Amino acid sequence: MSRTSVTTHPWFLPHFEEFPSLMMYPIQRNTDLPFEIQPEIRILRPSIHARRANLVVKFQDLYGFTVEGNVDDVNVLNEVREKVREQGRVWWAMEANKGANWYLHTYGSSSIALTSSLRFSVLVNAMTLKKLIRKGIPPSLRPKVWFSLSGAAKKKSTVPDSYYNDLTGAVSDKITPATKQIDHDLPRTFPGHPWLDTPEGHAAVRRVLVGYSFRDSDVGYCQGLNYVAAMLLLVMKTEEEAFWMLAVLLENVLVNDCYTDNLSGCHVDQRVFKDLLTKKCPRLSAHLETLGFDVSLVATEWFLCLFSKSLPSETTMRVWDVLFYEGAKVLFNVALAIFKMKEEELLVTYHVGDAIKIIQNTTHHLFDPDDLLTFLVTLVKRIHKLCETNITIVIAFDKINFMTTNLSKQRKKQETVVMAELDQRLRRLNTTKLSVKS
Repeated sequence: MSRTSVTTHPWFLPHFEEFPSLMMYPIQRNTDLPFEIQPEIRILRPSIHARRANLVVKFQDLYGFTVEGNVDDVNVLNEVREKVREQGRVWWAMEANKGANWYLHTYGSSSIALTSSLRFSVLVNAMTLKKLIRKGIPPSLRPKVWFSLSGAAKKKSTVPDSYYNDLTGAVSDKITPATKQIDHDLPRTFPGHPWLDTPEGHAAVRRVLVGYSFRDSDVGYCQGLNYVAAMLLLVMKTEEEAFWMLAVLLENVLVNDCYTDNLSGCHVDQRVFKDLLTKKCPRLSAHLETLGFDVSLVATEWFLCLFSKSLPSETTMRVWDVLFYEGAKVLFNVALAIFKMKEEELLVTYHVGDAIKIIQNTTHHLFDPDDLLTFLVTLVKRIHKLCETNITIVIAFDKINFMTTNLSKQRKKQETVVMAELDQRLRRLNTTKLSVKS
């Protein structure tokens, strides 16, 4: 099954009539954002005809993307939706028990008079929150949890309330290299989406991206941010909140040189990831090198788009749940997981194209977010003899985290090499230009 932006063919229309619940997240208009996900998560029910013939069916996911697959794929999605519902019940029970914003009370006060019981309560809340986030934030709670825990709310509070409106109003008619590139990329940002691929959707994405390009001229605009901003707009309640989520992402969560003109940070991350793959999957790394397969062929898009262009939408959101709470190390965790999941298949490939196809098919079909951790869950079960899925998933995250604990040290180690290479490349380019002129 894959997420696509295709137009439904006429031959399929009768089957949509047999799937009254498939068109389940219609666009709703409000004063903030025209697109809003429907809080109710309905079960997908293929028709008898579709089940018997095992036909490919098409429907919309939680965030409005067109998904296609067979009946088995629909069953997987139904299982995922049941997990989302169950996780929603857990979160709402926590809100009823601890209060509406209990997750904000996970950091201790600096007061000397802080009692031991209060310190214990804060610690328990923090541990509970970490486990809950790793198992997924319900779509209905995601906007306020992200906005609060990521630091976006705090960042917004440091400027006047009119900051975003003033900024976007002041720069709306300005033309820069960044705005030209943004305008060029808008039609290519999730084409076919029922809201993003409309004049209203394009305008909202443009305002967020152009506004940020003037807020931080060092970053300006980099291809990949269009997909990130678009996904943020689908999740957050207002356009302004999406802007502040983008700001905290670029200024606090990720390293500050990932989206600069020379993409130095992205080059560093590719080298760090290649190193991690070599250490944790030595046989696979050696085989891929023999093929001439460089991890940047797939990982560049992963890191620049934060998996939003590669993984199904709800799986991307699960990755971002952890990203906004635990930081950029989750990007390396997920990338490692994808390669490890398909290690045996990749080891018998003979061509670069075959390896890329396996990786892309894997990411496009990861509709169950927990599948990302399957290989680690299996490893943990062998070691700890644990059988309960929720427990092993949490441990699995910790199991892989040791790989990226010293991420900043690994980045510093690679920065010198990358900067030297970029400098050398620039010198060669300047020499070539001088030769042409003479």
